[in-house]
Amino acid sequence: MVKHIVCFKLSGSDEERREIALRFKNALMELPSKIDVLKSMEVGINENPSEDWDVVLTAVVGSMDDVEIYAKHPAHVAAASILAGHKESRACVDYYFA
Repeated sequence: MVKHIVCFKLSGSDEERREIALRFKNALMELPSKIDVLKSMEVGINENPSEDWDVVLTAVVGSMDDVEIYAKHPAHVAAASILAGHKESRACVDYYFA
């Protein structure tokens, strides 16, 4: 199994970033029912104003090949498009776990 963990730093006012983060979270949470290789999805919106990152997601898939399938799936592409024009930074770690 692979954990795909991604953090996003968004641009805009606090209110704009919060609204975009919520829309993004809602779209991501629908993905397990739409993408067969996606075993689970967890999304968190940062509540600590002293930290820089706004959103974190943890997706679980079976293999690194499944990460690619997930990334290219039209439902994922549509969810990611919510961040268009608002994504300041992105950090990702993919790792195998038992």
